[in-house]
Amino acid sequence: MEKLGFDIILQSNQDRQQKAKLIAEKIKNAKGYSWIGLYDVTEKEIHLISYAGRTEPAFSSFPSDKGLNGRANLEKRTVIVNDIDKDEDYLLTFSDTQSEIVVPVFAEDGKTVIGTIDVESEQENAFDQEDAAFLENCAISIQTLWGPLSSVG
Repeated sequence: MEKLGFDIILQSNQDRQQKAKLIAEKIKNAKGYSWIGLYDVTEKEIHLISYAGRTEPAFSSFPSDKGLNGRANLEKRTVIVNDIDKDEDYLLTFSDTQSEIVVPVFAEDGKTVIGTIDVESEQENAFDQEDAAFLENCAISIQTLWGPLSSVG
């Protein structure tokens, strides 16, 4: 993951939202994703920190048990949905989204979800285990972006 330069961004003097924006752009560009969002996860809410691609999503915050982000939070695992029309948990982000993958970011305890990486595509069947492995590695590499929140859970 060093080749993406996350450490340089995370150690910079920029504010958290700007760091998140730069990280989102690096992840998006590394794999040619059309949209990626980085979210905070607290006990009650999931809230967008920053994103890269398209525009801001329809909802920038929602309950921590809703949507595919909520499923990744509750089940503490990566969620891949390659046809959102067939998934009842999908929350509208963009009208043309067909596939979504959400990867949890864990606190240092390895159990508490403190954030998510959410990637969306206009193509069905856009994501596979290679994407999951790549994004899970990114989640580990950028965990310190959630620094002070890691105790909030």
